[in-house]
Amino acid sequence: MDLSSLLATILDNLRAVTRSATPLDAATVIVVVWALRSALRVARRSFKTTKLRGPPRTDLIFGAAKQILESPDPGAIFEAWAKEYGVAYEVPMTLGGKQIVLTDSRALAHYYTRETWVYVQTRSTRSFLQRNVCTIPNLQYPPSFTQHHTLLAPPFSPEATRNLTPIFYRSAHKVKSAWEAEIDANPGGSPVIEVQEWYAGFILDSIGLAGFSHDFGSLDGEPASITKVLDTFGSSSERPALTVRLLLLARVIPLLPYATESRTRLFGEMQVIMERISSEWLARTRQEKEDGVLDVKGEKSVIGVLANASNSGSPLHMTHEEMKSILIAGYESTSITMTWALLELARNPSIQSKLRQELLAFGEEPTYDQQQHSLPYLDAVVHETLRVHPPVTDLFRVAAEDDVIPLSEPVVTRSGKVVNSISVARGTQIGIPISCINRSTEIWGADAKVFRPERWLEEGGIPKKAQDIRAYRHLLTFVDGPKTCLGKNFAVAEFKTVMSVLVKDFVFEFRDGPDTQVELGRGMLLPRPRIVGEKGTDAPLRIRRYEG
Repeated sequence: MDLSSLLATILDNLRAVTRSATPLDAATVIVVVWALRSALRVARRSFKTTKLRGPPRTDLIFGAAKQILESPDPGAIFEAWAKEYGVAYEVPMTLGGKQIVLTDSRALAHYYTRETWVYVQTRSTRSFLQRNVCTIPNLQYPPSFTQHHTLLAPPFSPEATRNLTPIFYRSAHKVKSAWEAEIDANPGGSPVIEVQEWYAGFILDSIGLAGFSHDFGSLDGEPASITKVLDTFGSSSERPALTVRLLLLARVIPLLPYATESRTRLFGEMQVIMERISSEWLARTRQEKEDGVLDVKGEKSVIGVLANASNSGSPLHMTHEEMKSILIAGYESTSITMTWALLELARNPSIQSKLRQELLAFGEEPTYDQQQHSLPYLDAVVHETLRVHPPVTDLFRVAAEDDVIPLSEPVVTRSGKVVNSISVARGTQIGIPISCINRSTEIWGADAKVFRPERWLEEGGIPKKAQDIRAYRHLLTFVDGPKTCLGKNFAVAEFKTVMSVLVKDFVFEFRDGPDTQVELGRGMLLPRPRIVGEKGTDAPLRIRRYEG
């Protein structure tokens, strides 16, 4: 029998089997093929990846993943493991999976230089982001990601941020005026305010004007539809046990939903709002252009700068999805960080007083450049907050190809062998514990857990191991490498502006005294601080005017 006859016979037999197969038979075949494929991948990863030591699997289904997700301080867990197993170790994860965790400066530098093409988002994360946040195609791999990142950079440059600072001051003074009115209306002159709610309004209005030339009006009491959506995201402080389990399973099984139906609906509502804002802006711009009153060079917002670039021949413009991703990222992370700053100042009155004295001595309202260079203690407080309280506590990626990761100090493998690098097979998950690295006593010294801004001002205050972290100000808060946060200048300027306005004129105290405890609650996508015993993610503080 020749080859063509043999192939024809095989094809006929396959057709006969297919015709006689039941749906259950087909499902069984699919499951078996999927299981075999998964087993082969696991076997390959196990054979090619360095077998590192790590914590034992205490949960048969979820490994250590559930413990990490539910912990009030995942950084402390990662740091304890690093002390026991070294700067690179293996953590058991959901459904038999494993994750290599890196806390070594040389390994981190290697990882971040390759993040866009070797270390990429998992399929489940990518699917969630594309469905709910941003559907930008092919941003995981060069050259599309690199090109897009480069084109998006100008609106977030220091020069562009300098032009946006007056917008930040405008929103900050609205908060100040509202608080003064609350104080005047309070018989004792020291009302209790929900700072997280006010900071959220400040961020929303600032991003609206600076990002999209749109005034949400949340600080003016206007009932903006986007405010209702964002408030709903953060209204629940706890995840039900079933939601936690589904979330962890969704990280492994892409077919499972990564977010609850209610949250998916909220993302959809946000998309509709962003589309309306974008359409209104384009229509207004088109009309002003037709009327001859459009000041193209005077447009300073992010969407305006990108539109000007597009008019000058750049291929980039801002999509509705990109507007939504900028709003979510800026709203959540920056408001969380600012809330933590006021909580730390309330907990540390001497630091609050020292910062206020610097601002009062400076006198005038600092410009963008003066914020960066003329107020060292403000800079120290801001960056100590970013160090101790990074909004993103940890992240994970998957290796898209085989790699060898160098280490600055050796680790001991499961077999007892001492190695100075680790081999990673394609498909291996890599974890970066940001809060652990930012607060590690091995990296930042014995007082790493203490909120102490002076470390940024003292000679030798930043230890050598911390200086080996090559990221912005030796912190992983804005990550590092090609995917470093584009909006870091924008966020830091917002942060410094609102602090310079409010701390100068108000004193912040815990409502229930200095022993008040703070914990992490559930935010939109990230954990938010809240006062223990409060509902949702409320962080009430008592404020009064500074009398001198």
